[in-house]
Amino acid sequence: MLKKKNKTVIAGKRKTAVARIQLRVGSGKVVVNGKSLKEYFNRDALVERILSPLVITEQKGKWDIVARLSGGGKTGQAEALRFSIAKYLRSLNEKFRVPLKRFKLLTRDPRKVQRKLFGHKKARKSFQFSKR
Repeated sequence: MLKKKNKTVIAGKRKTAVARIQLRVGSGKVVVNGKSLKEYFNRDALVERILSPLVITEQKGKWDIVARLSGGGKTGQAEALRFSIAKYLRSLNEKFRVPLKRFKLLTRDPRKVQRKLFGHKKARKSFQFSKR
């Protein structure tokens, strides 16, 4: 959590995606990299997943969110954004910790892409085996 001149910035990560957010009391407007949430994430499932911490804690429509996303793909960025929103809500009020933890929103997903291994085509795929 970084504090700069009355602004608190919280970062969330998923795979190689990084989300940095600021929450302000407002009307529920979400801006991601200068675009609206539905414009940036054009799939409804991702939008619902991102807003799930606000729905669970009954805070939807009470906060304006400004997010800067970088790295990864759309799904990884959406997960990073969801994680950073959950972290921010927990830092605001400790009573949000129990419902967020019940839905496993406060745990960072540690899975990353496995590196390519020597003697293999990709991380797990081998070259074709020929007995003769």
